[in-house]
Amino acid sequence: MHRSKLLNLLEVYERTYPEESDTVRRFVEFARNHERCFERDCWAGHITGSAWLVNTSASHVLLTHHRKLDKWLQLGGHSDGDCDPLAVALREAEEESGLAVLVLQTDVFDLDIHEIPARNADPRHFHFDLRFALQTRTSDDYRVSNESHALQWVAIADISHYTREPSMLRMAEKWWQRPQSR
Repeated sequence: MHRSKLLNLLEVYERTYPEESDTVRRFVEFARNHERCFERDCWAGHITGSAWLVNTSASHVLLTHHRKLDKWLQLGGHSDGDCDPLAVALREAEEESGLAVLVLQTDVFDLDIHEIPARNADPRHFHFDLRFALQTRTSDDYRVSNESHALQWVAIADISHYTREPSMLRMAEKWWQRPQSR
């Protein structure tokens, strides 16, 4: 089953964050009911992959001022048929920043389900977003892609100065509370 990797990631996430079991259940139900969940044109929603990308000292996170949504957010994007959410997050982080990145943990760092407003021919739909903790390999010198108005290294402690988006604040809190061995 092409969704087995996703379902395994969700199972591990629920054991790690039992307080988020309602969100996990929504993810699992969506994935089981939509065989094409990794396709961009699955308008009930689709699986996306994102990166909580920290700098080499792990003190700052790279945020994008998203061109379409006009908000400061983490890097990430559509699966486009790829059923490996971690591979999607890695690809999107590298494409959107020009940085070489490495995986800090293969388990999901955060989950979020958020509504995307209708735009052009695309109807309103949901992104079922799996976020992974990544880090730059050797350099913090990014380049801005055409998907962003700007990129900015933001001190994780100062993230609320850039966004009040609840999922962004939740990720910052998770970052500070994570066991160092993870």
